[in-house]
Amino acid sequence: MRSLLLAGLLAAGLSSPVSAHEYRVGDLHIDHPWTRATAAPGGAGGGYLVIRNTGREPDRLIRAETPAARTTELHTMSMEGGVMRMRPVQDIPIPPGGEVRLAPGGLHVMFLNTTRRFQQGQKIPVRLVFERAGAIDVEFHVEAPGARSSGHHH
Repeated sequence: MRSLLLAGLLAAGLSSPVSAHEYRVGDLHIDHPWTRATAAPGGAGGGYLVIRNTGREPDRLIRAETPAARTTELHTMSMEGGVMRMRPVQDIPIPPGGEVRLAPGGLHVMFLNTTRRFQQGQKIPVRLVFERAGAIDVEFHVEAPGARSSGHHH
Protein backbone atom coordinates (compact mmCIF):
# COMPACT_ATOMS: atom_id res chain seq x y z
CA MET A 1 0.00 0.00 0.00
CA ARG A 2 2.77 2.42 0.93
CA SER A 3 4.63 1.75 -2.34
CA LEU A 4 1.42 2.40 -4.29
CA LEU A 5 1.01 5.74 -2.52
CA LEU A 6 4.61 6.73 -3.27
CA ALA A 7 4.24 5.66 -6.90
CA GLY A 8 1.07 7.76 -7.13
CA LEU A 9 2.80 10.83 -5.76
CA LEU A 10 5.72 10.41 -8.16
CA ALA A 11 3.36 9.89 -11.09
CA ALA A 12 1.53 13.08 -10.10
CA GLY A 13 4.79 14.97 -10.60
CA LEU A 14 5.05 16.19 -7.03
CA SER A 15 8.51 16.99 -5.73
CA SER A 16 9.79 14.28 -3.45
CA PRO A 17 12.96 12.93 -1.94
CA VAL A 18 14.50 10.13 -4.02
CA SER A 19 16.56 8.88 -1.09
CA ALA A 20 17.87 10.21 2.18
CA HIS A 21 20.03 12.86 0.51
CA GLU A 22 18.87 13.03 -3.09
CA TYR A 23 15.86 14.96 -4.31
CA ARG A 24 13.84 15.33 -7.47
CA VAL A 25 11.61 18.13 -8.72
CA GLY A 26 10.33 18.05 -12.29
CA ASP A 27 13.20 16.98 -14.57
CA LEU A 28 15.83 17.97 -11.99
CA HIS A 29 17.76 15.65 -9.68
CA ILE A 30 19.46 17.34 -6.72
CA ASP A 31 22.27 15.29 -5.20
CA HIS A 32 23.92 15.59 -1.79
CA PRO A 33 23.44 19.19 -0.66
CA TRP A 34 26.07 20.02 1.96
CA THR A 35 27.74 22.89 3.78
CA ARG A 36 30.60 23.30 6.23
CA ALA A 37 30.45 23.78 9.98
CA THR A 38 30.75 27.40 11.14
CA ALA A 39 32.26 28.79 14.34
CA ALA A 40 29.39 31.03 15.41
CA PRO A 41 26.13 32.64 14.29
CA GLY A 42 26.36 35.86 12.29
CA GLY A 43 28.97 34.59 9.87
CA ALA A 44 28.82 33.18 6.36
CA GLY A 45 28.85 29.75 4.80
CA GLY A 46 28.72 28.14 1.38
CA GLY A 47 26.23 25.55 0.15
CA TYR A 48 27.16 22.89 -2.40
CA LEU A 49 25.28 20.27 -4.44
CA VAL A 50 24.91 18.74 -7.90
CA ILE A 51 21.88 19.48 -10.09
CA ARG A 52 21.19 17.18 -13.05
CA ASN A 53 18.63 18.09 -15.70
CA THR A 54 17.21 14.94 -17.33
CA GLY A 55 14.73 16.94 -19.41
CA ARG A 56 14.84 18.48 -22.87
CA GLU A 57 14.35 22.05 -21.67
CA PRO A 58 16.84 24.27 -19.84
CA ASP A 59 16.07 25.39 -16.30
CA ARG A 60 17.63 27.88 -13.90
CA LEU A 61 18.18 27.97 -10.16
CA ILE A 62 16.82 31.43 -9.41
CA ARG A 63 16.78 31.56 -5.61
CA ALA A 64 17.62 29.77 -2.37
CA GLU A 65 16.02 30.51 1.00
CA THR A 66 16.68 29.31 4.53
CA PRO A 67 15.72 30.35 8.05
CA ALA A 68 19.35 29.60 8.99
CA ALA A 69 20.63 32.82 7.34
CA ARG A 70 19.30 36.35 7.10
CA THR A 71 20.41 36.54 3.44
CA THR A 72 20.94 33.76 0.94
CA GLU A 73 22.50 34.46 -2.47
CA LEU A 74 23.72 32.53 -5.48
CA HIS A 75 27.47 33.14 -5.99
CA THR A 76 30.40 32.35 -8.21
CA MET A 77 34.03 32.28 -7.18
CA SER A 78 36.93 32.81 -9.60
CA MET A 79 40.62 33.61 -9.65
CA GLU A 80 41.54 37.03 -11.05
CA GLY A 81 45.18 38.06 -11.06
CA GLY A 82 45.98 35.51 -8.37
CA VAL A 83 43.17 36.78 -6.12
CA MET A 84 40.05 34.76 -5.29
CA ARG A 85 36.94 36.82 -6.10
CA MET A 86 33.38 36.01 -5.05
CA ARG A 87 30.41 37.63 -6.79
CA PRO A 88 26.64 37.19 -6.64
CA VAL A 89 24.94 35.87 -9.78
CA GLN A 90 21.31 36.39 -10.73
CA ASP A 91 20.74 32.70 -11.51
CA ILE A 92 22.49 29.43 -12.29
CA PRO A 93 21.58 27.89 -15.68
CA ILE A 94 21.05 24.11 -15.87
CA PRO A 95 21.29 22.89 -19.47
CA PRO A 96 19.00 20.14 -20.78
CA GLY A 97 20.64 16.74 -20.41
CA GLY A 98 23.44 18.33 -18.39
CA GLU A 99 24.53 18.94 -14.84
CA VAL A 100 25.83 21.81 -12.76
CA ARG A 101 28.12 21.28 -9.78
CA LEU A 102 28.00 23.82 -6.99
CA ALA A 103 31.33 23.20 -5.26
CA PRO A 104 34.03 24.98 -3.26
CA GLY A 105 35.97 27.33 -5.53
CA GLY A 106 33.11 27.78 -8.03
CA LEU A 107 29.37 28.25 -8.09
CA HIS A 108 27.68 27.96 -4.69
CA VAL A 109 24.81 29.07 -2.47
CA MET A 110 26.02 31.76 -0.06
CA PHE A 111 24.52 31.87 3.44
CA LEU A 112 25.13 35.36 4.85
CA ASN A 113 24.66 36.51 8.45
CA THR A 114 23.74 33.05 9.66
CA THR A 115 21.14 32.88 12.44
CA ARG A 116 22.82 29.96 14.16
CA ARG A 117 26.04 28.01 14.27
CA PHE A 118 26.22 25.23 11.67
CA GLN A 119 27.39 22.20 13.65
CA GLN A 120 28.85 19.11 12.01
CA GLY A 121 26.18 16.41 11.74
CA GLN A 122 23.26 18.86 11.63
CA LYS A 123 20.99 19.45 8.65
CA ILE A 124 20.17 22.94 7.39
CA PRO A 125 16.74 23.34 5.72
CA VAL A 126 16.92 25.17 2.38
CA ARG A 127 14.28 25.86 -0.24
CA LEU A 128 15.65 25.84 -3.79
CA VAL A 129 13.55 27.68 -6.39
CA PHE A 130 13.87 26.85 -10.08
CA GLU A 131 12.39 28.78 -13.00
CA ARG A 132 10.64 25.77 -14.63
CA ALA A 133 10.62 22.99 -12.04
CA GLY A 134 9.41 25.17 -9.15
CA ALA A 135 10.45 24.97 -5.51
CA ILE A 136 11.72 22.07 -3.44
CA ASP A 137 12.74 21.85 0.22
CA VAL A 138 16.06 20.06 0.78
CA GLU A 139 18.43 19.55 3.71
CA PHE A 140 22.09 20.54 3.52
CA HIS A 141 24.22 18.17 5.63
CA VAL A 142 26.79 20.01 7.73
CA GLU A 143 30.28 18.58 7.21
CA ALA A 144 33.59 19.36 8.97
CA PRO A 145 34.88 22.97 8.78
CA GLY A 146 37.56 22.21 6.15
CA ALA A 147 35.60 19.67 4.08
CA ARG A 148 36.16 19.75 0.31
CA SER A 149 33.20 17.49 -0.51
CA SER A 150 30.26 15.81 1.14
CA GLY A 151 31.01 12.76 3.26
CA HIS A 152 27.60 11.36 2.26
CA HIS A 153 27.74 9.31 -0.94
CA HIS A 154 25.48 6.94 -2.85
